[in-house]
Amino acid sequence: MLKKAFKHFLTITKHKIYVFKLSIKAGIPIRGFFHDFSKYSFTEFWESAKYYTDGKKSPITNCKQQQGYSKAWLHHKGRNKHHPEYWLDLDLNDKIYKPVPMPNKYIFESFCDHLAASKVYNKKKFKPQMVWDYYYNKERYYLPIHDKTREKFEFLLKIYLEKGEKETFKYMREALKKEKSKENDV
Repeated sequence: MLKKAFKHFLTITKHKIYVFKLSIKAGIPIRGFFHDFSKYSFTEFWESAKYYTDGKKSPITNCKQQQGYSKAWLHHKGRNKHHPEYWLDLDLNDKIYKPVPMPNKYIFESFCDHLAASKVYNKKKFKPQMVWDYYYNKERYYLPIHDKTREKFEFLLKIYLEKGEKETFKYMREALKKEKSKENDV
């Protein structure tokens, strides 16, 4: 178990470092610094270490397959605003939980998270198309995500595929500057 815990620690730390570096490029260094700190909590760390599989597959997926749910995931999605699942709220008219729009800084952090995860899990086999393929095949139709958030996230993925990493991060920085400018005008 200690060997799995150590390897899991290395995997999440490597991922966190990637996200931090990408977040700096995106203009959200604070988001990158605090990204996924909850993965080091007792609830998330030890369950994920128990179900760790040499970084080839998410320990959370393994746990869900064996237990039917994951305490680590329930803990994680409730504390990390870059996950669309965090942005569910009770619609007072329909009396059901529905997605609400995510602020740009969390959409941008989510993009950095997806890109970093793809690079960490695929290692030398990584190709930019993998980021879109993972999202499109594994998340697009299953994530509870607001239409505006989905549109913005997919727009980032398309910029990334068509124009590359440099242009994608340039777009994010400019979008954040425009938001800040609008806030200062009010």
